[in-house]
Amino acid sequence: MSVRSAEGETERSGGDILPSFQAIPAVDLKGGRCVQLVGGRPEEEKVSLPDPVAVARRWGELGYRTLHVVDLDAALGSGDNADMVGRVVAATDAVVQVGGGIRDDARADALLEAGVDRIIVGTRAVEEPAWLEALAQRHPGAVIVAADIRDGLVLRRGWTRSSDLAVVSFLEGLASLPLAGALCTDVGREGRLQGMDREEVARIIAQAPHPIWISGGVSTLDDLRFLRRRGAAGAVLGMALYTGALDENQVAEEFGG
Repeated sequence: MSVRSAEGETERSGGDILPSFQAIPAVDLKGGRCVQLVGGRPEEEKVSLPDPVAVARRWGELGYRTLHVVDLDAALGSGDNADMVGRVVAATDAVVQVGGGIRDDARADALLEAGVDRIIVGTRAVEEPAWLEALAQRHPGAVIVAADIRDGLVLRRGWTRSSDLAVVSFLEGLASLPLAGALCTDVGREGRLQGMDREEVARIIAQAPHPIWISGGVSTLDDLRFLRRRGAAGAVLGMALYTGALDENQVAEEFGG
């Protein structure tokens, strides 16, 4: 369970102090562009910007100290944006966490050696716990597990298949690993600006053994304040920032880091 300290930091019941809550802009890459998808579905692309490097720089200039970069093509097995990922990382002074298609040691190691601060692993982490354990032990504090969720179950293969794993049970099974944390995305709510399932989100944060970032449905300042109160490590923001549903300057001032 998590509580807030008087200084505004998050203190878990074991006494460990976590970094203050942060709002993190998503820079999702598809075909060399920065996009936003509705419901995690490639055919429902609502935002498309031609220059992801310029997008990343702008978020940094506004005061966001961490960026969340995802190679959607690699996640879906339809190609990759490896060159663009490198250009984005090189263009910003922000902390950068990168996910999408990281399913082998070579890609994971190459990203970290190239200056990525944290890597995000999903499909293989779900399917092969032994691989995840070895990766986390080799890179302690630099691996985030992506728990993409639909109807309470963890998805894999770029959100196309269900694992039949309940999310809290899955996260509890990772307790012994030296992870940076877990990113829980409600894929069914992603990009729809319809709000979070607050009861489920609060349950996940309270029961998870690692720091938790939340994504999917986070669309108001009140949502962000709710997550901060509940002890989340942060929230990854996409559609709400790109469409102006959230004021990018106000979010940066209060939650940018």
